Amino acid sequence: MSDHPRDRFDLVPDLAAETAFEEARARGRLHHAWLLCGVEGTGKASFAYRAARRLLGAVPDPARGPLGARPSDPVSQLVSAQSHPDLMVLERLVEGGKTKKAISVDQARDLPEFFSKSPSRAQYRVAIVDAADDLNVNAANALLKVLEEPPARGVLFLVTHAPGRLLPTIRSRCRRLAFPVWNPAALEQLLRDRAGLAAEEAGRIALLANGSPGAALALASGSTLEADRLARSWVEAASVDRAEALAIADGFRGAEGQARFETLMDRLIAAVKVRALGEGAGQGRGQGARWAELWTRLSELPDRTAGLNLDRGDVLAGALADLARTKAAG
Repeated sequence: MSDHPRDRFDLVPDLAAETAFEEARARGRLHHAWLLCGVEGTGKASFAYRAARRLLGAVPDPARGPLGARPSDPVSQLVSAQSHPDLMVLERLVEGGKTKKAISVDQARDLPEFFSKSPSRAQYRVAIVDAADDLNVNAANALLKVLEEPPARGVLFLVTHAPGRLLPTIRSRCRRLAFPVWNPAALEQLLRDRAGLAAEEAGRIALLANGSPGAALALASGSTLEADRLARSWVEAASVDRAEALAIADGFRGAEGQARFETLMDRLIAAVKVRALGEGAGQGRGQGARWAELWTRLSELPDRTAGLNLDRGDVLAGALADLARTKAAG
């Protein structure tokens, strides 16, 4: 089973949100559009799929939370297979191994036709937009037309990490559900239960995740955890093994290589941030400033690399050289 939100059954993103939704459904006062708000990784998309399964007729499994369902349920299996006729998902498309930067207007224009049809297997037709922040201007206007004329048996879930960036006319037509960040203790327990991490490792990752269970689980995955350990060793060690770095850079080709590069750079930036904050809190303010400046420079590299199509190996080499100069200056 993958880690995609449509395949998660044992994570209850927010008990209050699930209870509020289920009470509205049970009372027959279900709003046609729900705005799921919170920082990235707090379980908003997982909630949308959990609510969708309930609306599409999955048998409730209270042991898995108010909106829980079993993976073996026929509805769950159709949703996981992306083949349920009454569910539509809008997300950024992947073409040629690259994820597009936005959800296009052509994708959004499919929504009115989808909702114009009666449900074929369930009581409702359900659409999930993950994330509404990715809609381009024309796509947002196409979505607004659906909200202005809500379908009788249709429910729309809009996942958003930054609701303030959405059109006010979209926000005003949705019922809002907020997903708060998790405290470190809850994240640590999640990592111990789901990822099988020891208490010390789970506690360290919980602090790095900034309240996001999605980020915590991603950090606990094998490849990400290894990238995090490698990045921390580069930041903490007196010098970097150039042969090791060159060998790693050789794996940056293709779509999988791009993912490895982005993961490693993300963890390197995070490790430098931790060092910058630590130096800033200590006696050497000048040293802290140098690490903060390095953090700023490295943070700009992933977007520059993608935008200018720079060689990923060269970018990593440059980042490590910049890291070495920062250490030498200190």
